[in-house]
Amino acid sequence: MIARHNPVDVVVVDVVVVGAGVIGLGIAHTLAQSGRSVTVVDAQPASGATYAAAGMLAPVSEFHYQEEHLLELMRASAALYPEFIASLGLADAADAGYVRSKTISVGFDSGDRAALSDLRAVQVANGLAVEPLTIREVRTLEPMLSPRLSVAYSIEHDHQVDPRRLTACLRQAIEGVNGTATGTATGTATGTATGTAILQNAVALLHEHPLDLTSRVIGVVLDDGSEVRAGDVILANGLAAATIAGLPHWLDLSLRPVFGDILRLRVPDQLRPLITATVRGLVRGIPIYLVPRNDGTIVIGATQREDGSPAVSAGGVYQLLRDAQELIPAVAELELIEMTARARPGTPDNAPLVGRVDGIAGLVIATGFFRHGVLLTPIAAQICREILDGGADDRWAQFRPDRFSVSGHRSPATASGTTASGTTASRTPALRTPDVPMERAHD
Repeated sequence: MIARHNPVDVVVVDVVVVGAGVIGLGIAHTLAQSGRSVTVVDAQPASGATYAAAGMLAPVSEFHYQEEHLLELMRASAALYPEFIASLGLADAADAGYVRSKTISVGFDSGDRAALSDLRAVQVANGLAVEPLTIREVRTLEPMLSPRLSVAYSIEHDHQVDPRRLTACLRQAIEGVNGTATGTATGTATGTATGTAILQNAVALLHEHPLDLTSRVIGVVLDDGSEVRAGDVILANGLAAATIAGLPHWLDLSLRPVFGDILRLRVPDQLRPLITATVRGLVRGIPIYLVPRNDGTIVIGATQREDGSPAVSAGGVYQLLRDAQELIPAVAELELIEMTARARPGTPDNAPLVGRVDGIAGLVIATGFFRHGVLLTPIAAQICREILDGGADDRWAQFRPDRFSVSGHRSPATASGTTASGTTASRTPALRTPDVPMERAHD
């Protein structure tokens, strides 16, 4: 049940999660399973970054030069996915769009062949399984691939999930678990004790001492002035996390929006299945991916730009369709049913911001997941639960959210990995700047 609140309402729960993208919902689900009462606050659940995301669970093919610091986190989260999906209590994992099909990596011309060969050497050196295929072998697996390809690799352990179906299942599961939660949940609005979503945005943090922004965070203020009081507040609302009132002035989350375009196409009956594996490719140095869905659609992405424009780019759509046809000529016969532009929150080192803010009790931040939001959902949820349980895995301390801040508590962080530039681009070469499935405000 979705509850709407009047200005006089005060809801009291164990945890309030701000943001109902896949990250926020994943965290809320995991915490609700632990026996806590949880309320999720978001005016438009799962309509931002998650809505656009392709849902590739690809720690191997998403590995990039100078991002070794992310690899352990990505692999740990990928390993958690089967258990995470099982926790939803579904009759079939496919109901959440979880498919353990492989990924095939292909190159179009000789330059792409050299680039992918170099990347494979780095992947293998880091213990990742990337197996070479001949063009005949790859076309036996996927007959619709072009015979003009220059190189192909099989990546058995990179899978996919449909973020739209996953978030629908998460919302349903959260409602069910919260209905039997053992934690405290009180409120004057109908459904707040068991129904756990409020269709408003949080505009400010509530502090134990209102004039001291380093005092304990005890809840949030909503658009209409009503309040949600909680033992812990988790900010998982993507780019908007940096704009909420009540953060200390010294806290620098260093988030930036990375916009781009992603397409969805319907495969006509006579061409199904167009492909059965996710296809990731380089076409003249430009990255592209095609992700098949069980409903007969294909997701094609993604351009990458930091031009500040949330609109779909005509040039981006042209490039995606052009390059997709180079890999799979029959793409020209598909029906274009959706063009979406979104931005995901990037950070200077392209790594997420997850953890407590030094010196501020009651506040956890989980944002900045850039192109890995769907993949990293289970590990983000696990980290947040461990923090609230009073423990934390030291391996993930490098991703703490105040690492770019200068204060009495923290020193300027030395970014591990590459520092992303702010230059405007279409799609940049895969081995220099990461390929980004586009999203808007929520991871």
